Amino acid sequence: MRTSELAGQAGVNTETLRYYERRGLLTQPPRTPDGYRDYPPTAVELLRFIKRAQELGFTLGEVEELLHLDTGGPDSCDAARALAEHRRADLERRIRDLQRMHDSLADLVATCDLPRADRNCALLDAIGHRQETS
Repeated sequence: MRTSELAGQAGVNTETLRYYERRGLLTQPPRTPDGYRDYPPTAVELLRFIKRAQELGFTLGEVEELLHLDTGGPDSCDAARALAEHRRADLERRIRDLQRMHDSLADLVATCDLPRADRNCALLDAIGHRQETS
């Protein structure tokens, strides 16, 4: 299967395939006599695995680890679970951070409801005045 066909079936672009090859996530395929890459049909499922893992928040480094763990066994399942728990905890932290940012912005936006003559722009003031950190 040629590069463009694989990319289309997996829902990625051709540069993504080359990047994954350079990273070692995707094995460089043999070449046809004309010099075209000739990917095996299994490459589609591999790419779908990679993309789905990324959709779940895994980094490419973690995806690489998951691919190594995908070779099987109970120990691999335990290691994959630990990796997923770590990713979930990181996502929970990021969600809390985003919620704090959301709440802060909502508070600042609410100050814009004051009559124009009675206010400075609290939003711009808050952004412009950084607190000193020690």
